Amino acid sequence: MLNRILIIFQKEVLDNLRDRRALTSTLMGTLLGPGLMLLLFFVLGRTIEEATQQALQLPIVGAEHAPNLVQFLEQNNVEILEAPANPEESVRVGDYDVILVISENYGENLQRGYPATVELIVDDSRQSSQVDVNRTEQLLDNYTQQLAVLRLVARGVSPVILQPLSVETVDVATPQSQAASLLGTMPYFLIFSVFLGGMHLAIDTTSGERERNSLEPLLSNPVARRDMVLGKMAATVLFTIISLVGTLAAFGVLFNVVPLEEFLGTRINIGVGVMLSIFLICLPMVGVAAAIQTIIAAFSRNYKEAQSYLSFLPLIPALPGMFLAFVPVKPTLWMMLIPTFGQQLIINQLMREEPVLLMNVVVSVVVTLVVAILLTVVSVALYKREQILFGR
Repeated sequence: MLNRILIIFQKEVLDNLRDRRALTSTLMGTLLGPGLMLLLFFVLGRTIEEATQQALQLPIVGAEHAPNLVQFLEQNNVEILEAPANPEESVRVGDYDVILVISENYGENLQRGYPATVELIVDDSRQSSQVDVNRTEQLLDNYTQQLAVLRLVARGVSPVILQPLSVETVDVATPQSQAASLLGTMPYFLIFSVFLGGMHLAIDTTSGERERNSLEPLLSNPVARRDMVLGKMAATVLFTIISLVGTLAAFGVLFNVVPLEEFLGTRINIGVGVMLSIFLICLPMVGVAAAIQTIIAAFSRNYKEAQSYLSFLPLIPALPGMFLAFVPVKPTLWMMLIPTFGQQLIINQLMREEPVLLMNVVVSVVVTLVVAILLTVVSVALYKREQILFGR
């Protein structure tokens, strides 16, 4: 049995190695995730750097009513612009990120010691404007504190009275956890690598051979259908593992060699031990991916149909990974019962250098392995049906 499986395995591997287009596609898929993440880091880092270092352009309505405030803003890298005729409409359509409106009684209220009202016209639904809005709010807060201190000093009161508490923040965050919102997309790309790495081989060994009219002669050989399926799936698993290893290696180079601190302002160090742990956690998913791909390819009538189905397959298990990137979830035991979702939660913990419960790992691995075995049994059963020759 094992000898027959190895023969089929070698045959499928050699056939796939001769297909340069398939190898190129696998290589590009391996580098896609790390490449996109590097591009994301670069664009995001440059955008934040430019937004925080360049002069803040701030249109002001009624600037003549608060000359001291205007002077303070200009001293803090703010370029004062003439306000448009319709400030609210200008912000709404995106001409400006924020506009400051100073009331006519601003100076009178300050002289009387009353709060002087100013308005910020913003559009909270526009994420691109948040940096400028936050900078403006911070500058106004600083100016408010400065005025409060001057008022107390003028009345012979120590400004320290405004600080009954001295709060010191101790930041225990690691570079990994500080960049967690960006690193959270890594499981998403790993899932894509697992479910795309062996896709071409899974299609070619079933739908492709059916199109070439070589499946029927192959099935007529004195080899058990079970051995044939296991040999084909083993080849798919091998190329999926190669794709996974390549993706992890590319991420390792990205995090440990590329100077990301120039883009993010923080250094990300993910060691070999963490990468190895992530690889072992992903291994059960490799079996699930190979089995599902074999089943779908067996039902598909031709190569293009199988390719269209399997191209969308990674989106199903990868969607939770995108969800985790924006809404972190605390792992619980019942979540480990969901194949691929439990692995993504554990991978997030490993990248953040958080403690991982052994029970969660065991449950996640065992459940995923059981699913992989059941799907493999289904694949074998499909190959035992004569309808496999017709894609039904």
